[in-house]
Amino acid sequence: MTESSNTSPDTAADDAAPALPAGFALIAEDPQLGPSIAAALELVEARLLEAISNSDPFANATSRHLAQAGGKRIRPLLALLASHLGPNPVNDDVIQTAVVVELTHLATLYHDDVMDSAPLRRGAPTAHEVWGNSVAVLTGDLIFARASSLVSELGGEALGIQARTFERLCMGQLHETVGPREEQDPLEHYLSVISGKTASLIAAAGEFGSLFSGADRRAVDVMVEYGEKVGTAFQLADDVIDVTGLQAKSGKTPGTDLREGVPTLPVLLLRRNAAAGDADAAAVLELVDGDLSSDAALAAAVQALRENRATSEAWAVARQWSDEAVAALEPLPDTVVKQALASFAVAVVERDV
Repeated sequence: MTESSNTSPDTAADDAAPALPAGFALIAEDPQLGPSIAAALELVEARLLEAISNSDPFANATSRHLAQAGGKRIRPLLALLASHLGPNPVNDDVIQTAVVVELTHLATLYHDDVMDSAPLRRGAPTAHEVWGNSVAVLTGDLIFARASSLVSELGGEALGIQARTFERLCMGQLHETVGPREEQDPLEHYLSVISGKTASLIAAAGEFGSLFSGADRRAVDVMVEYGEKVGTAFQLADDVIDVTGLQAKSGKTPGTDLREGVPTLPVLLLRRNAAAGDADAAAVLELVDGDLSSDAALAAAVQALRENRATSEAWAVARQWSDEAVAALEPLPDTVVKQALASFAVAVVERDV
């Protein structure tokens, strides 16, 4: 799940928790939930930076690179919010799980940026651009190790969740790297990649938070299903934003996925429409499949795809996953927690940058 910020690691103002992302305004407005979540996020941020600190100055600098560049901290926030479904919210174990999921997420970003040759992350140069591929990969491994150390203190059930999630993260990346099997539908393959690379960790965040607050199994299962669906919706929206977004706000150059040849939903739908005889789609596909090494060619392809119906169809698919995430919440009691989760699911597909 890609997050962006214009704050560079050298100019980060302080270590305070970031502002609540779109969709979570209900939390801040609630006189009890708001202060609880705000205080917990500040504690998570402090423990996150403590967890990645290293006595080796070089490892310390590389490990703090992305953590200090900003980020919405959506996964910790979901863990904290899910903990309010149980009788013992935001306890020390819940805080620790929130740190674990964000550490795991940060580690994957180091690896993803190397594999994608991404020049920017959260508006700042990626670690591999600063220190090279080997250092970036090893830094990601180091952060994974820190996450594993923390989760080991939480017991066997937590270790099982983390291990299964880590396996899905790796399999998602592997499947993206090798591409669909010859007989496999490209769209089905694409959704399976998203399930592994993005939805798995968001689902784990909801599971951790609800489980370690003492919530009943029904609520835990709801958070797992919700996390899978809202995580998929988020990544689908992110991939459309690669075509429609603005670098000034997102920190990501529009068309990065096109240039790297990463198959995303708008392009997959474009190919399907072209194969079905859509002449306009075929014309746009020629641009998308052409040489995009120059900025002018990339801009032309982005503009053409942005205006093609495949992009609006892609938004519709993302909204369908968002709707299913909201529907998954139905068994929960009608509280501000449920309302905030539903609001977030809507917000992830209503953003345009």
